[in-house]
Amino acid sequence: MTSFTKILVANRGEIAWRVMRTARAMGYRTVAVYSDADRETPHVAFADEAVRIGPPPVGESYLSVDRILEAARASGADAVHPGYGFLSENESFATACEKSGLVFIGPPPAAIAAMGNKAAAKRRMIEAGVPCVPGYQGADQSDAGLEQEARKIGLPVMVKAAAGGGGRGMRLVEHEADLAEAIRTARTEAESAFGSGELILEKAVVDARHVEIQVFGDSHGNVIHLGERDCSVQRRHQKVIEEAPSPAVDADLRRRMGAAAVAAAKAIGYRGAGTVEFLLGGDGAFYFLEMNTRLQVEHPVTEAVTGLDLVEWQLRVARGEPLPLAQDDIRLDGHAIEARLYAEDPDAGFLPQTGRIDVWRPAAGPGVRLDHGVQEGLAISPFYDPMIAKVIAHGATRDEARRRLVRALRDTMVLGPTTNRHFLIRVLEHPAFASGKATTAFLGRHAFPTPAISDAHWKLAASLLWRRSAERYPAPLRGWRNSNPEPTPIKLAVGDSERVLHLLPEDVVATHAPFHLDGNDILVDLDGHTVRFQDRTYLPPASAQAGGDGKLRAPMDGRIVSVKVDAGEKVVRDQTLIVLEAMKIQHQLKAALDATIETIAVKEGQQVSNRTVLVTMTAAAQSA
Repeated sequence: MTSFTKILVANRGEIAWRVMRTARAMGYRTVAVYSDADRETPHVAFADEAVRIGPPPVGESYLSVDRILEAARASGADAVHPGYGFLSENESFATACEKSGLVFIGPPPAAIAAMGNKAAAKRRMIEAGVPCVPGYQGADQSDAGLEQEARKIGLPVMVKAAAGGGGRGMRLVEHEADLAEAIRTARTEAESAFGSGELILEKAVVDARHVEIQVFGDSHGNVIHLGERDCSVQRRHQKVIEEAPSPAVDADLRRRMGAAAVAAAKAIGYRGAGTVEFLLGGDGAFYFLEMNTRLQVEHPVTEAVTGLDLVEWQLRVARGEPLPLAQDDIRLDGHAIEARLYAEDPDAGFLPQTGRIDVWRPAAGPGVRLDHGVQEGLAISPFYDPMIAKVIAHGATRDEARRRLVRALRDTMVLGPTTNRHFLIRVLEHPAFASGKATTAFLGRHAFPTPAISDAHWKLAASLLWRRSAERYPAPLRGWRNSNPEPTPIKLAVGDSERVLHLLPEDVVATHAPFHLDGNDILVDLDGHTVRFQDRTYLPPASAQAGGDGKLRAPMDGRIVSVKVDAGEKVVRDQTLIVLEAMKIQHQLKAALDATIETIAVKEGQQVSNRTVLVTMTAAAQSA
């Protein structure tokens, strides 16, 4: 048996806090690590000890093996839990922990290495008899060679980073004209995110489901599975909604997929928690995608339907115990669904958002669980993933779990940065999802536009300002007169839309809508959709003008990957001008109109802040 008493969690946010809760319940002392951006976060406050590991950039903090190991030495930790992401699937880190005398709470380094490269992993799975998607995982990594192999496979194909996951370095190619650019951008993104530009190609399985099997192994040769999770609802190849069990999997298919997943784990001598991901076709055929050699983000839905604590199992396996249960002991109870609440704008291509969380009131109730690592006053940083929380609901049936999750999302108040909360509610309420028919094509087939702001919403915002900001509206201006009260003019704007509302005391709406005053803005929650109204009542006219100034600005902090245009060049609407990398994802910033480029204010490789002017241009009509 292996002994340890103090666990350093080499991660941040909700997963660090979640691991520490179980570790503390089992009697272990915990150590948090943090960058300067995370000094005041809940996981740091919760831990028994906390060690600073560097400035905010991940390469100087959470991805620095040397700094993590030094934090372990300084704190006296004798075990390390990597969480997910960051160094959790880094063979070199696992090896370094073991060489430093630390127990690595995860699989053996050799198992991580076996599955760390998609090309090598796929070859290994083919040898083990695990069904795999037809594709290419060869040594010729030239653009021309990959293009030739893609044509042999036949479109549509998936271009994937061999060394990574999480949707980064991944492109779906449906038309040959897009193939060369997809290979180029996937390689560039893969090099930035994973340090390797190696790519693989896979035949795209149309209208498939993304179904993964949770496996667990111990050091005594036992490997079992804990059922499946359906993760088909995805944007940018990243999961949005996950559920267990899958509505498309019956007992026989679960047995066959489970057996394939266990075979995959046994083929690499696996130990600990892992997930084998498959594509499930409409004909019932399934194909190996990859294996994640760590705890998954969506592990709570498996915990909900099995009644097990997977982190507790990780710690027991790490200290040499056999698995607590055998395969025949595993039972699935009811249904669980998880939604990832992100600071992102669904109406802008799910562009990540940053900014301070002004109001945070997580939901609670029967069957509801919220895993998060935030609190009021903390900022969503441009340096890390913009997930705010995981909202999970469990019920006796799938529909009960779905209804509970919708209610929990409506009851969760988060005001500050734009979020996807309203989008999640609409996805869960969509008939195709409610009936269990959603595939990986679901979000591409259905539109979920943010509803228009109604007259009632404008009046609500004006009423809230009228009632709650009396100091900004002197009594004579609020209609209080001895006789013949006059209406109060309140000028509001949302983006480029502006309205002047005239309110009398009797016009003020009685409401309990959550809101927050932020300078000249008021943020109002409208059925899960947060709208920022700017109060322009007392702003001078020049201050009320916004946009339309011929300037392309950075939508967030990031790094300039490439500049696609030159000064003097004529461009057309939707033409890509700048490629900006933020949160390990490349964003194409496009022209909003036909124009002539006047100046380029940035260069490739430059770090820029939110709202930095990148390009100035003159509208085509003005340059004639």
